[in-house]
Amino acid sequence: MRGPRLVLVLSAVAILAVLVGVVLAAGGGDSPSSGGGERAERVDLMLDFFPNADHAGIYAAEAAGAFGDRGLDVAIRAPSDPAAPLKLVAAGKVDFAISYEPEVLRARDKGAAVVAVAALVRVPLTSIISLPKAGIDSPSDLAGKTVGTAGIDYQGAYLQAIEPAARERNIGFDFGPALISGKVDAVLGAFWNYEGTQLRQKGRDPQIIRMEEAGVPTYDELVVAVSEETVRERPETVTAFLSALEEGTRGLADDPDAGVDALLEANRDLEPKLQRAVVKATLPYFLPKPGRPFGFMHPGEWVRFTRFMHSNGLIESPSPRGALTNELLPPLAGG
Repeated sequence: MRGPRLVLVLSAVAILAVLVGVVLAAGGGDSPSSGGGERAERVDLMLDFFPNADHAGIYAAEAAGAFGDRGLDVAIRAPSDPAAPLKLVAAGKVDFAISYEPEVLRARDKGAAVVAVAALVRVPLTSIISLPKAGIDSPSDLAGKTVGTAGIDYQGAYLQAIEPAARERNIGFDFGPALISGKVDAVLGAFWNYEGTQLRQKGRDPQIIRMEEAGVPTYDELVVAVSEETVRERPETVTAFLSALEEGTRGLADDPDAGVDALLEANRDLEPKLQRAVVKATLPYFLPKPGRPFGFMHPGEWVRFTRFMHSNGLIESPSPRGALTNELLPPLAGG
């Protein structure tokens, strides 16, 4: 009896092996794939800072499968150094980076072949924040006051343009504690949507002056950047990525709680109450103005801001030529 049983067992194993091979050949391989069974294109995305509510649309897109539906396998990474993302894009080490309009202009001015392909947040988030005891209600009230910045040169240029009689102090990114401890009278560089919301939740009643209210030309605070080579050689990848990001962002707008849940699930150390409040405050600026495609960057605004940077000695070129393109944005819905 032992011999026939062994033959039956071996036959069953052989059949199972054949079936497994058929399943793998039908698309059950070891690589992520799009809905059509084709191998997904691996894409590395470097954030500008630690994951937070400003990136909620990205995580919402990932959770909804929007990237995979377009044949992309997106790896989201946080930088060890906020200055790194554009350098890595320029060197071909990552495909996409979240950065800032001023940083894109500075990088190009130094010869880096990087291009902004979409606005993630289309207004300045950088702001002047103070507490009531400082008595700062308008930009002119900064005269003689100590204002903390992160030590970034264009923040100092903002301050000089707003109120030359203010005193700048480098506090790194320690904005909230520096204000609360009284180390500085105000900070310039904190985001009105993030640190401003955080201070409100702590009952501190922050006084906020946004950059465009203080005489600095408006600009796109957060942008999606790629290399010039990617624009030339992989335009379909860029449009697919931005189309997925639009789907995630519009889904976030339709159901903010579900969208923020995706961010929180991927980053368990974030404080849910703060992230939900920041997303609520920022949502209108994740989306374009009516009649514009998702991610649209206004060329005239880039010209005015570039001239501001140039006139304050931050860059040599007075023109943003080549620094941005709207050509790879997803089509306007209904257009």
